[in-house]
Amino acid sequence: MSSGHKTMTAFLTVICALVLAIAGLSLGWPLWVWPVLGVVLVTGASLTVKAVTRPKGPIPRELTLEPDVPIPHLERWERIVTDVALPSALDDYDFLFSATIRWCPSDAPGNAPYVNAGALAVDAVLERAQQVTALQPPHRSSLAQHQLNGTLGTMLPDPTGRVKAMAEGVTLRLTGADLERLNKLSTVRKDEDVWEHERNWERNKRAYLRNDVLQDTGSAVVWWMAKNDDQVERTVDLIGPLAQLASAANNKEIPEEFRYLLRPPPIPEDTDFQDMEPPAEDGAADFLEAMMSCMGIAEDNPERALFVRRVTDALTAPGLTDDDDMAAKEAEEIRQRFDAPPSSPEDGGDQEAGDDRLS
Repeated sequence: MSSGHKTMTAFLTVICALVLAIAGLSLGWPLWVWPVLGVVLVTGASLTVKAVTRPKGPIPRELTLEPDVPIPHLERWERIVTDVALPSALDDYDFLFSATIRWCPSDAPGNAPYVNAGALAVDAVLERAQQVTALQPPHRSSLAQHQLNGTLGTMLPDPTGRVKAMAEGVTLRLTGADLERLNKLSTVRKDEDVWEHERNWERNKRAYLRNDVLQDTGSAVVWWMAKNDDQVERTVDLIGPLAQLASAANNKEIPEEFRYLLRPPPIPEDTDFQDMEPPAEDGAADFLEAMMSCMGIAEDNPERALFVRRVTDALTAPGLTDDDDMAAKEAEEIRQRFDAPPSSPEDGGDQEAGDDRLS
């Protein structure tokens, strides 16, 4: 309450108090009435002053005499760019950039030339954007878009210092044709990776078989035993084929000590033995063994040695072949191969008896 209001309230209180005092003395009021009249007097004076006094508004009266000044229209400095090509990390694949670019002019000296602030702002934003997109592969357009929204979301001055610019609502995409090409290339690369892994696996497996498993006959036998350690007899029967397999894997001849373990190939039933010739790589002993096997002459047959001796005797007979030395050499190899005893004059009777048994 102001000082004027306080003065008026006191004046009214005094007047009312005098009037009531005169009335009370004249009428002889009891003593308890006087305190009540004092309270009523003060309260009534305050209410009267507030009722007759017009309240003032928050704005001083002298300031409301002039009309309101109109608020100027807010100028918005923004420009929308659409599908601007920006480079990616891969040649010939450009991003298409769209955004709303906002800017505000900076203070310039009085003699500074007039500039196109919008063009400066767009150029500054695009320069900042391509520094990000040039490092991103084209198939990462979504990731690059989020990075651009963060990078371009700050108002920064352009190189000339005349404007400050930023971008909002950034979108980054590829053309449909480029996106289709990238999908095809991705599929081809994945297929090529799978094929390369499969080829490396096959190459490693071949190297393992040749350089480790089939390095020699012993390695092949040990490898077979490791996989079939409960088939000892079967392993013994396969020493010959394993030796042949190891030699073939390394392009080498079968070692001499394992040749006797090889079984001769089966001869068809309609084979004419008169026209049979030993293979060029085998000798007469190999051919004779194959013939005896086809004829059913078992190794434990007691007549086997006699038959072999008769063959060697025939080979060493004079005039049988054009090259007697070669025939004698083959006959000696057959004797050593089958442990056939050489013929002698003392064995004539036995030989004749054997001839009778074979006839």
